[in-house]
Amino acid sequence: MRIGNGHDVHRLVKGRKLVVGGVTIPFDKGLIGHSDADVLVHSVCDALLGAAGLGDIGTHFPDSSSEFKDIRSIRLLVRVRRMIIEKGYYIQNVDCTIFAEAPKFSKYRLAMEQNLARAMEIDAERINIKATTTEGLGIFGRGEGIGAMSIALIE
Repeated sequence: MRIGNGHDVHRLVKGRKLVVGGVTIPFDKGLIGHSDADVLVHSVCDALLGAAGLGDIGTHFPDSSSEFKDIRSIRLLVRVRRMIIEKGYYIQNVDCTIFAEAPKFSKYRLAMEQNLARAMEIDAERINIKATTTEGLGIFGRGEGIGAMSIALIE
């Protein structure tokens, strides 16, 4: 068994869609990045890559590559899953936390878990997603960005 953790933060800006966990969420701002800037999926990718000793998301999907410009991050997770399987591992479970004051994520949690489960080809029950605020503190509390942290267990 191996464990890995991942963390990602992106800035919120006007004029972008907000995509978290592969779900487009109605909001007046979206996350900026080279891809769709899905912080949750990025943190899961890093947790899985770390658990397998395969580096990080930036190594495999650099923001200097036009191949990944505006790509749906859930597609990157599909590729990470393949890397994990090719290395002889199986994904046991993933636990995630989203950090944001707004929007509220509770009504999107099930859809996010199902999206991640499809991409990783595991049961949705092996995925847990939570969201929390920072009580108005820091970049999340001021509504400047959204972050996510994930832990993955592979065997």
